[in-house]
Amino acid sequence: MNKIAIVTGASRGIGREIAKQLAKNNIQVIANYNHSEKEAIQLKQELEKEDIIIDIVKADVSKREEVKKLVQFTLEKYHKIDILINNAGISEYKMFTDETDEDWDRVINTNLYSAFVMTQEVIPNMIHHKNGCIINISSIWGMVGASLEVLYSISKAGMNGMTKALAKELGPSNIRVNAIAPGLINTDMNANLSEEEIKQLEEETPLGRIGKPQDVAKCVKWLVEDNFTTGQIISVNGGWVIT
Repeated sequence: MNKIAIVTGASRGIGREIAKQLAKNNIQVIANYNHSEKEAIQLKQELEKEDIIIDIVKADVSKREEVKKLVQFTLEKYHKIDILINNAGISEYKMFTDETDEDWDRVINTNLYSAFVMTQEVIPNMIHHKNGCIINISSIWGMVGASLEVLYSISKAGMNGMTKALAKELGPSNIRVNAIAPGLINTDMNANLSEEEIKQLEEETPLGRIGKPQDVAKCVKWLVEDNFTTGQIISVNGGWVIT
């Protein structure tokens, strides 16, 4: 039986490319979406043209009851979960002094709580099978912080901490936990940047370009196939930030 993977936030950007990369490598993908139903359907139809079948499932993964239904759907249909990609996330670009409690709840729940609850709901099955791969899609800002993106940076730093701690806790059950911390990637999340700003960032990057969603998806593919890497925060950023 093929491996089974849940990818959250899979209808657009990085999540979409991850879902495609895994599906094209004989992994059964459950592509989660929340608001972007049209894009999720388009992803499913695009892969069907290549005779690749995926499941698309609507769920707000910042809500435990909806996460439970997503996991239940997967287990009832496939009886196991081998891979979890915690990718769902939103950005927030605002002065820290202007942030509200509502902003905090929205960003932290979407970016960090969703990874917490998704992981908590899938690991019993992984522990039962003594096998699993969890990959958290973090950000370079979780490593070095970003001005005007304090809440986003907090959420991704928390994800990095969870990754390292869980790798130690779940290692004895043969469950690997890693994070990928992309630099600037060409997605809708960075649509606020002007062409001039992007050009400047490209000039600051040793490899001379910003990233593509496919760059992150290829790293995911490697981590899924590897069996001895855990607890690592891997930054796919073209050398823009080297720590």
